[in-house]
Amino acid sequence: MPTVPILMPQLGESIAEATVVRLHFAVGDTVRADQEVIEVETNKAVMGVTTLCDGIISELRAVEGVSYSVGTLLGLLDVTDEEVARTGVDTLESQDAKRTAASQDTNQPEANLHFALDDDDYEEAPLVVPSVKGLPVPTGVMGAHYISPRMRARMDDMGLREADISAVVGTGAGGRVTVEDLERFLDYLEAWPSTNASPMRLAVADAMRRSWTRPLATVGLPVLLDRVLDHRRVQSPKPGLTLYLLRAFAIALAEQPTTAGYLIGEKVVHPRSFDIGVAVQVEDGVVVPVVRRVDQLKLSELVAAYDDLVSRARRRRLTEADTSGGIATVTNFGTFGLTMGTPIPLPNETLILGIGAGVKKPVWSAQVEAFLPATQADLLLTFDHRVVDGGGAGFLLKRVSELLQKPETL
Repeated sequence: MPTVPILMPQLGESIAEATVVRLHFAVGDTVRADQEVIEVETNKAVMGVTTLCDGIISELRAVEGVSYSVGTLLGLLDVTDEEVARTGVDTLESQDAKRTAASQDTNQPEANLHFALDDDDYEEAPLVVPSVKGLPVPTGVMGAHYISPRMRARMDDMGLREADISAVVGTGAGGRVTVEDLERFLDYLEAWPSTNASPMRLAVADAMRRSWTRPLATVGLPVLLDRVLDHRRVQSPKPGLTLYLLRAFAIALAEQPTTAGYLIGEKVVHPRSFDIGVAVQVEDGVVVPVVRRVDQLKLSELVAAYDDLVSRARRRRLTEADTSGGIATVTNFGTFGLTMGTPIPLPNETLILGIGAGVKKPVWSAQVEAFLPATQADLLLTFDHRVVDGGGAGFLLKRVSELLQKPETL
């Protein structure tokens, strides 16, 4: 009976590996074409590995909790000759035959030979260790900044960054952290309770490390939310507060596109489309789906697309296309009851706009010359100071606040 491999697919342009979360079937089970047999997790989403045709699972090599690189053999599927003819799927036997024929064709230039892989040629598990590694250590004691080549090589072997060794007390010249210092510290941590970081947590850690290599600054401004809340009450369907903020942010950026630029060498690259991400809290991390053409679509036109993205983000069902190409991000940390925060933009973005929880406060009204109760929240804008100065960031923030006072125009 022909055998068809179940391989770890290419789940995204920049994704080289994925972790098996759940096996939906066992050896001996019958599956249908395009049926999800294995659930895997990348650093962005939970996705499914599907079958190419009908068949019976004859072998499963995938193990839950283990990471595998793209192209890894995860299992084998026994299929009928009729199913092979119907789908045209490549079997291990047909690949072996093609390789044998190609190797015997001495007239064919070597560069044009296409060698297929048989069962023994596929990589064996476990195949990869997550490519982004970090050591969760307490901070507070700083060693010298200089790192010797020997120490650097040892850190590279372990996948550590400079931030990971900030808690290590150096005994070298000038307080330098030596390899011996690091080894002693790791031995000390062996007795501590620990858990393996998820792909999501590792991805967030890597993104924040890269973001923090830039000079980031934050400015803030209080904003009144009563008009937005009143407008929202009469809408159907009701847009979330984050969507109001998203829309106001996009309009303000479209008026001042240089503030969303990205510094490359001696050039500031300007956005070609005002596609803005929204931070969504998921288990053990944050994902940022991107809402397209936010400046061109009315609030009512964005509700369905926004709700769909947020829903799929929470279920970890986003695709690569859903999370790529954003020029800035909006985050509503007020949903956690927080009134202040300093959000950090993604490495490929210059700006992130955050809003805290709304709080009832007495606010002076010039019309009645008295303090009146109002709902007020803090807007916080973190920016790359190489591209935007405090004045430009403040002007942008003020414009967002002004737009939120006219929600009917959004």
